[in-house]
Amino acid sequence: MLNKRHMHFMSDLKTHSIEDTNEAIIEGYFVVFNQETELWKGAYEEITPQAFNRSLNVEKVDVIALDNHDTRIVLGSIASKTLELKVDEHGLFGQIKIDLEDPFAKSAYRKIQTGKVRGCSFGFYPVKEEVIEREDGTMKWIVKDADLLEVSITAFPAYKQTEVAARQKDVEKIKKQKLEQRKKALIERIGK
Repeated sequence: MLNKRHMHFMSDLKTHSIEDTNEAIIEGYFVVFNQETELWKGAYEEITPQAFNRSLNVEKVDVIALDNHDTRIVLGSIASKTLELKVDEHGLFGQIKIDLEDPFAKSAYRKIQTGKVRGCSFGFYPVKEEVIEREDGTMKWIVKDADLLEVSITAFPAYKQTEVAARQKDVEKIKKQKLEQRKKALIERIGK
């Protein structure tokens, strides 16, 4: 079963307003590719440049932009043409058109404009990933394909315990499988 995951990091989000309208723009990189992020001590994750190619090219996909993953505070969406996302060599660049008549959206815009919020996050379901167990005992997940669900501005660009629970279960499962393999090999060796 796939578990939704979030990845958080610092970004250089920018704001600007559109003249003669009541709209403003938040833009920046919501995902940075090939950047190893520590989930917790000894566990790392990295997103490849191809990870969202399929997801963003699926017809009728509607990625939404949120304030701190709060689905009650929708800042924009692909379907409403208030969120644009594009992949380049650096990462996933996004531009959100903010409706300044919406007090929650205006508040989010001002938090970035004043530098109070500089973090980004994105929510996704991993579809294809490589798990690397390193010689030093650490583990790394390389996400090669994922269903992108949302991008968020966030005040705390760090993993929360609840968001890494799925990864911790993965580690426990891998350790259990290795233990079972060792037991089986030992039994086979003794039986010969």
